[in-house]
Amino acid sequence: MAVDIQPACLGLYCGKTLLFKNGSTEIYGECGVCPRGQRTNAQKYCQPCTESPELYDWLYLGFMAMLPLVLHWFFIEWYSGKKSSSALFQHVTALFECSMAAIITLLVSDPVGVLYIRSCRVLMLSDWYTMLYNPSPDYVTTVHCTHEAVYPLYTIVFIYYAFCLVLMMLLRPLLVKKIACGLGKSDRFKSIYAALYFFPILTVLQAVGGGLLYYAFPYIILVLSLFTLAVYMSASEIENCYDLLVRKKRLIVLFSHWLLHAYGIISISRVDKLEQDLPLLALVPTPALFYLFTSKFTEPSRILSEGANGH
Repeated sequence: MAVDIQPACLGLYCGKTLLFKNGSTEIYGECGVCPRGQRTNAQKYCQPCTESPELYDWLYLGFMAMLPLVLHWFFIEWYSGKKSSSALFQHVTALFECSMAAIITLLVSDPVGVLYIRSCRVLMLSDWYTMLYNPSPDYVTTVHCTHEAVYPLYTIVFIYYAFCLVLMMLLRPLLVKKIACGLGKSDRFKSIYAALYFFPILTVLQAVGGGLLYYAFPYIILVLSLFTLAVYMSASEIENCYDLLVRKKRLIVLFSHWLLHAYGIISISRVDKLEQDLPLLALVPTPALFYLFTSKFTEPSRILSEGANGH
């Protein structure tokens, strides 16, 4: 195979784009930024992203997809009130919105029209921040080689958030107006207003910390799920198994946290060795059992009552 010889590329992410190919002859352009959907290989040539995402990549995308859904559910519950019957319908609507947004995002991603994406392999943290590695050969002129080396794990999250926001604005106001009769007019749309705040925050979080989240999200899931489970059980004054079983809502919250525990454990282990990692899932109920066995020593109900009385 004949390849034209040119000076080597500088910089970590600069590459040469294929301009012409005729049989065994390949002609590449000057060193610069790779087109979208490509990244440089070891020889500094831009190569198309043709690999399938790894399990860990899908788990990361699932985590980023869960964030707006969990925040939707939290603010719906927060603003609906205990006596409101509209909360369940809003929860289902939020789930429908996020599910449809995820499906549409996959369908519009390359390859278009199928629930499948092609990606480039994530090799290191710097792959997420290629804008920080533009070379300056003469310390004056900068060669801009910024591109999505982790295609499409970075931009697909923004597309998903955009569809989530559009679907929410199309569906949720009509639903809330119809069924949220138990709420005051000023409270009906507060969960929607909250979303208009947290979506920009999530967008900035992905833009700035996407690479850090990619490596840290399993530990974030475990820590936050443990913390929120402990706060919920203490705030609900759950001190034994009977308190836990007396309401279906409490069981739903418990099982939801168990799913998050399992998600975090699987993400950390990456299921590289299935026979060794699956027994770790037996640890999922451990935090709840530990809380129930030790609650008699801490008495959360007494602490809450003293706090309410100002002692």
